[in-house]
Amino acid sequence: MTVLSFDEEGVDVVYEGTEFRLEKALVEEATEKSFPDVTDHEVLQVVEEDPSLSGEPRRIGDIVQSA
Repeated sequence: MTVLSFDEEGVDVVYEGTEFRLEKALVEEATEKSFPDVTDHEVLQVVEEDPSLSGEPRRIGDIVQSA
């Protein structure tokens, strides 16, 4: 299971027991979108080869704002 924690500067990721950080600029480069407009599903697709996506995708801007 992959765990994502978002803040205004990037994403903390736990993937297969390994913790790492995806900085805002890296996420923007990988998705070719501005950071607040990227969805949690898109970040999962950057981290995992074939992620199991469930539920509605949420924009990072909305996630950070509600925290």
